[in-house]
Amino acid sequence: MGRTVVWGLYAFMLALAPMIFTSSLSQTLLSQMGIAIIVCLSYNMLLGQGGMLSFGHAVYSGMGAFLAMHTLNQVTDGLALPVSLIPLVGGFSSMAVALVLGWVTTKKAATPFAMITLGLGELVWAMALMFPGFFGGEAGVSGNRVAGSPVWGISFGPQIELYYLIAVYTFVCTGLMYAFTRTPLGRMLNAVRDNPERVAFVGYNPQVVRYLAFVIAAFFAGISGGLAALNFEIVTSEVVSGTRSGAYLLFTFLGGTTFFFGPIIGAILMVLAFVLLSGFTQAWLLYLGLVFIVMVMVAPGGVASLIMAARHGFSRRLWVSYLALWLTGLLSLAGAAALLEMVYHLQLDAALGPELSFIGITLNVKGVGSWMGSGLVMLTGLGLFVLSQRQLVLDIKRPEAS
Repeated sequence: MGRTVVWGLYAFMLALAPMIFTSSLSQTLLSQMGIAIIVCLSYNMLLGQGGMLSFGHAVYSGMGAFLAMHTLNQVTDGLALPVSLIPLVGGFSSMAVALVLGWVTTKKAATPFAMITLGLGELVWAMALMFPGFFGGEAGVSGNRVAGSPVWGISFGPQIELYYLIAVYTFVCTGLMYAFTRTPLGRMLNAVRDNPERVAFVGYNPQVVRYLAFVIAAFFAGISGGLAALNFEIVTSEVVSGTRSGAYLLFTFLGGTTFFFGPIIGAILMVLAFVLLSGFTQAWLLYLGLVFIVMVMVAPGGVASLIMAARHGFSRRLWVSYLALWLTGLLSLAGAAALLEMVYHLQLDAALGPELSFIGITLNVKGVGSWMGSGLVMLTGLGLFVLSQRQLVLDIKRPEAS
């Protein structure tokens, strides 16, 4: 019953979201979030469930996007295929690529596996510029998603129609990937992650298990690539780059690899960071790196682990200490961000004048008061954060009153 309620709420949120956020920008963001949820969940099949750190997952989402775009152009030229099925073409195409590359990739585990995926990823990215006939060169491959005959009056021209297509794929793919975790293969993949020697001892081949999971993950990554091709109507070599693979790794980790819903949180954060945060400040990559370092040190289980900790009984007893920790951390972050924004303004926007606006406060990069005030806020917040952290440790060790 609990799972039915959770999945029902998930479907309800996917259906209701564009009715609440009705602007064109909101619908575009929601579409990108659905695409990112599929690819991050597929990446977590490797990292979280199989312990396979991949630096080349973008190869499979990217190849799915390219092959889906070529198929879309064939539909424009008269191929009798509904546009709604093109993401499946991307999925099966990526699965075919994984069938070829996966066996070599999964022959090793741990660090050798990561290095092989990195090498293959760089190889495919280099090929994207060497074979312009398929990859389109620097301009990429473009298409028009309003192709073929409309089905039930749906042409996928308006963004809202495409969003609901993405929402359906997101819900179905999420359900299928969750079902995979409950299968014998999914359980055996967890065993290979934890103790491959024991798996081999009981008669299973760890490489075969990794290979099958790798191919399945590539299938879902290809579906996300096909949806991205429909959404953006252009595919460039950037979609198979190491930067894109690194983004999948970073945000899947931030969301939480030890919980199934963690990558969903990471996918939402990824879209917000790349679309909104990048437009808010030029130093967004620096902030992202700092957040990643802090999460690795403080909460290696990601945001999902913090949410699960909040559900635990002792967290309700310690809510005051947790609240103090968050508030002091945000205070310290605000002071540090003000200093960084002033440094960036001096280096890049000095011609715009000495003043800049930061969270509603006007700062003067040539005034000593702005620098001293920002530094004081940062140091005060940092000191209070340390005190709050010590108090939290003491409260955790203190037995709960009966």
